[in-house]
Amino acid sequence: MGPLFLSESSGKPGYLMFFSPSFDLARNRLIQAALGKGEAPEHLQYINDIIVSGNTATEGFEKGEKIIHILLEAGFAIKKSKVKGPAQEIQFLKGKWQDGRRQIPTKVINKTTATSPQTSKKETQAFLGAIGFWRRHIPEYSQIVSPLYLVTRKKNDFHWGPEQQQAFAQIKQEVARVVAFDPVRIRPEAKNVLYSTAGNNGLS
Repeated sequence: MGPLFLSESSGKPGYLMFFSPSFDLARNRLIQAALGKGEAPEHLQYINDIIVSGNTATEGFEKGEKIIHILLEAGFAIKKSKVKGPAQEIQFLKGKWQDGRRQIPTKVINKTTATSPQTSKKETQAFLGAIGFWRRHIPEYSQIVSPLYLVTRKKNDFHWGPEQQQAFAQIKQEVARVVAFDPVRIRPEAKNVLYSTAGNNGLS
């Protein structure tokens, strides 16, 4: 999975509702369309994972209930075990979401920065996948990791040279500086924002 960002319109601590409708990858746009047609409250969607927020537990719960109702009416199945909240803090996508910000546990950062130099295309691809959700929070992320992507291309033989080592060391340093991400805000006119990830094998 890729990153999912919480919106807090007021900037105050909020209450979150998180749930995952059952579906296959080809239907993520159908979920988005159903929520748009049903005039759903402001929310954020990553494929079939959805987060809504509010300034009180009641507000967060009511928004979540409305979105669940819209999806059920559209024919989607939602397991009760997949609905979480309302709460002021949730664990999701390797991080903790609290007060409108995503915070990465120290152990996750330490594991990333302790990673040894890569010895194969597969290892490099796995490393790039693991750090991908930092791309929105590290300036010039794509430029920094470009040498690493070069060695993962099918047409290229794997060669870990000085350029790759420099990029590897630099991106780990950048990751180590990330403690709490700034909140990402939605434009006032946008009620549904869909996030996805892309790699060498295409869009997912």
